[in-house]
Amino acid sequence: MKKFIVLGLAALFCIVSWAFAEEPDHAIHEELRGVLREVQSAINSGQYDRMLPYLTPDVEATSITQEVMSSRADVSKYFQTWFGPTGYMRRMTMTLDADKLTELSPDKRFGLVRGKALEHYEAKDGDIFDFDTRWTAVMAVGDDGKWRLRAIHFGTNHLDNPVLAKVQRTLVRDGIVASIAALLVGFALGWWLGRRRSSHPPAERA
Repeated sequence: MKKFIVLGLAALFCIVSWAFAEEPDHAIHEELRGVLREVQSAINSGQYDRMLPYLTPDVEATSITQEVMSSRADVSKYFQTWFGPTGYMRRMTMTLDADKLTELSPDKRFGLVRGKALEHYEAKDGDIFDFDTRWTAVMAVGDDGKWRLRAIHFGTNHLDNPVLAKVQRTLVRDGIVASIAALLVGFALGWWLGRRRSSHPPAERA
């Protein structure tokens, strides 16, 4: 049995190795995958500045909130403002997946890639929001020969997302509460008016 397992693993290794060998510009795509992993790891660990070396100094980024950043400093400030010790949210984790291999420019100096992400937010009041987002990114080679993130834009479905769902649930809940409150007030007012009429009967006609 062990022999078959070893042979199976060996065959799988050969298939994977062959697939990567057939991948065009394999070394470049491996480096790009590494950039994606490092950025994701920095975000998920809360060590936001750890991602900065993987961004170009003049990186252009648009977050899910449509806030625009134009430098590494802007990116650092964004994450600290939202998720730092005094930030609005407790934490955020992200899973990034590319749809396909990065499309490289003819000179292999730029690359265009898009994909999907799951952004998990935890609010300080305990609320949890999971956003399905889409992203498009531009990668670039620096003077040192290393690939970095040059630009990225995130977007989500503004007609179907967890924040909108919560607002809708809140409106329904508040509407029910308001209806019940109005009904109780109506009953109380009716009871009070009834008591007044019974304690002060109208004067008889002359």
